[in-house]
Amino acid sequence: QVQLVESGGGLVQAGGSLSLSCAASGRGFSTYFIGWFRQAPGKEREFVGAVRWSGVITASDSVEGRFTISRDADKNTVHLQINSLKPEDTAFYSCALAPDYRWRARTEKSNYDYWGQGTQVTVAS
Repeated sequence: QVQLVESGGGLVQAGGSLSLSCAASGRGFSTYFIGWFRQAPGKEREFVGAVRWSGVITASDSVEGRFTISRDADKNTVHLQINSLKPEDTAFYSCALAPDYRWRARTEKSNYDYWGQGTQVTVAS
């Protein structure tokens, strides 16, 4: 069983920055990747980016440039740094874990087996 715990959400002014963390624990797949998703009110859950166990990082074209994903392998923690926040970034952000063999389908939320509880990010204009 794998546990994912997100932290770092909150209320921030437009133009500001925020760093989210996703700490993984428990026994799961020997090789895996962790993805970040967000869901704005009234919208579908959207893929933000993912980091592979090997260290490969990818981000959605819609957020690339402002969103940076990194990982601390020693702490089994993945970070999502969001800069130049916009009101449209307001959403519920979640991390999720999937076995590595599903990497090619990393943008599909149905391919993830474990999800964190999520954290709310609200950007005030």
